[in-house]
Amino acid sequence: MTGVRGLVALVAVVVAMVLQVTLFPHVAWAGVVPNLCLLVVVGAGLVRGPQFAMLLGFAAGVLLDLAPPADHVAGRWALALVVVGYVAGRVRQDVRPTAVSVLVTVAACSFVGTSVFAITGLVLRDPLLGVGDLLEVIAAALAWDLLLTPLVLPLVLGVFRRLEHDRAMA
Repeated sequence: MTGVRGLVALVAVVVAMVLQVTLFPHVAWAGVVPNLCLLVVVGAGLVRGPQFAMLLGFAAGVLLDLAPPADHVAGRWALALVVVGYVAGRVRQDVRPTAVSVLVTVAACSFVGTSVFAITGLVLRDPLLGVGDLLEVIAAALAWDLLLTPLVLPLVLGVFRRLEHDRAMA
């Protein structure tokens, strides 16, 4: 059963990544696309806890780092989504998920994940991002993630809860 849960989580990440790199660039706002992979990792963290979410975040981040049209040093999204998985998983341990706590968690994770990605770009001297652009990119990413939360997260949370319920029944 553990393999099935991992496989379903990986399929969710792959679907999110494919949509993120193929469909969503057409609706980019200020050059920023919605981060569906981040939302999947947050959902995993809220249901399964930090360890699972960190592993899923690493896998999702590596896929994003290597998926075309990646134009940055590989590993930046992997690091950012590992941190996101940890934060979301820790929230699970401290707070029962309600609509408000989920939105706050998504906002915090979006801010932290995008900030880690952007700051690593500065540290690694990524030529595409200047210091002045950081806040605009972070704000646009935060807005996208919060706008998509009511559409994406209930589905993701439902899938992960269903898998947890099936594990408890076995």
